[in-house]
Amino acid sequence: MQRNPIPPMNRSVPQDVPPQLSIESPCVDELEQRLRTSLALRIQNVRDPPGFTTESNTKVAVLFSGGLDCTILARLSHELLPADESIDLLNVAFENPRVAAAASKEAKTGSVYENCPDRITGRSAFAELQAVCPGRNWRFVAIDIPYVETVAHRDTVKRLMRPHNTEMDLSIACALYFASRGQGSAFDSHEGNAEPQRYTTPARVLLSGLGADELFAGYARHGMAYSRNGFEGLIDEIDLDVSRLGKRNLGRDNRVIAHWGREARFPYLDEDFVSWVVQAPVWEKCGFGLPEPESDDPTKATTGIDPEKRALRLVALKLGMSTVAREKKRAIQFGSRTAKMEKGRVKGTDALS
Repeated sequence: MQRNPIPPMNRSVPQDVPPQLSIESPCVDELEQRLRTSLALRIQNVRDPPGFTTESNTKVAVLFSGGLDCTILARLSHELLPADESIDLLNVAFENPRVAAAASKEAKTGSVYENCPDRITGRSAFAELQAVCPGRNWRFVAIDIPYVETVAHRDTVKRLMRPHNTEMDLSIACALYFASRGQGSAFDSHEGNAEPQRYTTPARVLLSGLGADELFAGYARHGMAYSRNGFEGLIDEIDLDVSRLGKRNLGRDNRVIAHWGREARFPYLDEDFVSWVVQAPVWEKCGFGLPEPESDDPTKATTGIDPEKRALRLVALKLGMSTVAREKKRAIQFGSRTAKMEKGRVKGTDALS
């Protein structure tokens, strides 16, 4: 079927202070409905995967850091999938020798994996999903990767991510590679405090939150662009990010995930969804230039909601995910600790040797 090209970015700027965004804003409600439609196309009527059993009963998994973008997808999936299906939350954490050495000098205790930022936010979001959607069996899969295993698979990851060849690409690709393998310790929400079991997800459909940061101004550089050049600079930065998504991210991520016989699906990059977002005015996507909102109703209070991706944060708040709505953005390579594993001054943009 012939698809229409993505329309040009809406470059409108507000003449005065833009209107306040809240969970009652029509654009927030429409965002939720359009994202729900995009997600439904990608997770409903999925065939039983190889290894599917009534015991695991899982067809869909989420690449899950506990951050805003992936947790919204998990939360909406709950409303779209049959009540008896489990949803796997794949959370990866790495042993980083550099971080471990620093922790030992400071006499910090605890597991190198459980102390990973994405493991901490992942468990927090897992708990919030259980509280908001208690009828669903959420299966949190803690995927712990020792340093020796990272090194053993590094050449394979480099081959899969070609033609990308930077330290940052390798860090991101390693995290996705091991997360999508889906082997770890499973914590089932319906089994309470039972001992975790070794587990490999049977899901062949993996949901990724790729695209949310680019479309809704989620990176620190978006705030910097706004500080330098106002709304015009912010729009330029969003436009640049959206235009290079396919070249910078999609091929690399697809190849790494497909290595394990799984298919990544990207609800934020649905063509109809992207077309709607890029045509929306920038003040309906994020909260730059807005005064801090006031509210006497604690259920509607948006105190602590960052301007980055504010529209998505308000969707999370509307869906009952108050903690997730306030979660700070963290790059996958730092959250899972795949970045800068060896000593030395290495930049993400450096080419691999």
